[in-house]
Amino acid sequence: MTEKRRLLPGLDASTILREAGKLLGKRVEQPSRRAFLRRGLTLGGLAMLSGCSLSDDESVEQALSAVSRFNDRVQGWIFDPAKLAPTYPESMITRPFPFNAFYSIDDVPQVDEASFRLEVTGMVADKRRWRLDELRAMAQVDQVTRHICVEGWSAIGKWGGVQFSAFLKRVGADLSAKYVGFKCADDYYTSIDMPTALHPQTILALTYDGRTLPPEYGFPMKLRMPTKLGYKNPKHIQAIFVTNTYPGGYWEDQGYNWFGGS
Repeated sequence: MTEKRRLLPGLDASTILREAGKLLGKRVEQPSRRAFLRRGLTLGGLAMLSGCSLSDDESVEQALSAVSRFNDRVQGWIFDPAKLAPTYPESMITRPFPFNAFYSIDDVPQVDEASFRLEVTGMVADKRRWRLDELRAMAQVDQVTRHICVEGWSAIGKWGGVQFSAFLKRVGADLSAKYVGFKCADDYYTSIDMPTALHPQTILALTYDGRTLPPEYGFPMKLRMPTKLGYKNPKHIQAIFVTNTYPGGYWEDQGYNWFGGS
């Protein structure tokens, strides 16, 4: 006899399924498949997918976390490392570009350029620390792309800097590793998958709109990825590490989707 799973009083089944449907369906490109996925999702199916009983608040959270991890895998499967995000003419740049962080603009960290050294660790051959002038001496690229925020707004900006794939190759990173992680001067941290790190539009940004990256936009450097949502683009980067151990992230550890594709 199979055990019948029941929700405890106070748990809203429709809300649970709605949230799971968002997590599963947001990255399925074909509308017909997305609609089928959402229509076919049931509490029993969610329980089977996640391995959770859905019997209390904790098990619901575990189930939604399991669905989120499944969504990460789906996004990874469908990510095309050769597909470019749209670019725009400079006339479409949003001015002023919005400031956005988990703190007010008055609390933006002020990093001293003279003493700054970028730390590089993990699965890399060259673990020396980098000065900003050394990064500026590398070949520079720029892009005018759209920043998409998970909160629902977007803005177009121009970023310039070092193609991140070139930097990873320069330091002898193991390009077969799973993750690249970042630690920042504002105590932010995040991580990305290696295919995104190697994407041609992923850059270690040192400038914004043709000038040195201002503090409010991430000085001394930020990772700019038009293929990711805004929270995956860390600012004020102080350390980069390459690893096969899942590093998590500031928002991801609070329930945000890890892959974070835009």
